[in-house]
Amino acid sequence: MFTGKRILLIVSGGIAAYKTLDLIRRLRERGAAVTPVLTRAAQEFVTPLSVSALAGEKVYRDLFDLTDEAEMGHIQLSRAADLVVVAPATANLMARMAGGLADDLASTLLLATDTPVLIAPSMNVRMWEHPATQRNLDQLRADGIAVVGPDAGDMACGEYGPGRMAEVPEILTAIAAALAGGPLAGRRIVVTSGPTHEPIDPVRYIANRSSGAQGTALARALAALGAEVVFVTGPADVPPPAGVQVVAVDTAREMLAAVQDALPADAAVFAAAVADWRVANAAAQKIKKDATGAPPALKFAQNPDILATVAGMGPGRPALVVGFAAETDEVLAHATAKRARKGCDWIVANDVSPATGIMGGTENEVTLITADGAETWPRLSKDAVATRLAARIAEALS
Repeated sequence: MFTGKRILLIVSGGIAAYKTLDLIRRLRERGAAVTPVLTRAAQEFVTPLSVSALAGEKVYRDLFDLTDEAEMGHIQLSRAADLVVVAPATANLMARMAGGLADDLASTLLLATDTPVLIAPSMNVRMWEHPATQRNLDQLRADGIAVVGPDAGDMACGEYGPGRMAEVPEILTAIAAALAGGPLAGRRIVVTSGPTHEPIDPVRYIANRSSGAQGTALARALAALGAEVVFVTGPADVPPPAGVQVVAVDTAREMLAAVQDALPADAAVFAAAVADWRVANAAAQKIKKDATGAPPALKFAQNPDILATVAGMGPGRPALVVGFAAETDEVLAHATAKRARKGCDWIVANDVSPATGIMGGTENEVTLITADGAETWPRLSKDAVATRLAARIAEALS
């Protein structure tokens, strides 16, 4: 997969730049050629000499270097590779990429290239969580740029949280997927996400606190691995990812119909927080208070069980059916029982009690329950959880 491939590696100025030395070594071990580009700030963290020694090639640094332009102009350099990798991708460089700026060699190469681009963000947790960075990230993804990481953990600045650059093995996996067109190329996967809204009357509804962030991240990660993703989403707080087929729904019954319309599929992942009940006697007009002060008499009916319906299909059942279990107590016991009761292959369980901050937050801490047992993952950003789960799905379907 790597043999004979050329990687244009852009290193920007973050402390995680030291990891790129190992990344270069690992890429060359696998037969890839690496053309390194260092920003001015990157040279404060790693030296051109060390990078060049590991890459076995000269380091490009200056947009206005006459010798470099004579040997290989920046336009040719931007298009001579099979993949452009930015590691680390700082908040500053991501902002310039999103804005289409070209004020140094790195940003000019990124604007001039027609080659696929993969970035590995790395920055302080506050910078990562800042609305401006998240807007830039959304724009880059919408532009078709693949993203690996960041992970959550201790940082050089002493803080803890999402923002650590993905580790080298994770970046190598993402590079391999990008070079191969993705391990899920040719696979069709249905992903549900977000809450459902069950109407009480035309202006009121019953819902839950799901933001849709985890399902959205998962759909994006699966698409990055080459899958054809049908993304069935309720009214989520986060926008749907680019590069997927979006089917917007409101109610559980609408979601079930959309899922059934999307089949057949190789896999189905049910990350949506579907309402268990709906109001059976929903009013056609807005319910008004009356002089008695009595509340309306609402009657409830059970919604269809989308996960159990698909998991219990005979012919046409997806090869892999994955459910989610959001619990507030006895997480492992409840989720294990749910997997058996629903008949699905995997359950991704998490604790969404208020103290965890997971529902509506940027991080998740999950346990993957399969026929082989339970595997607890560390607390990670929802993007990192999605990347891991997408990789496991790709492995299972292979």
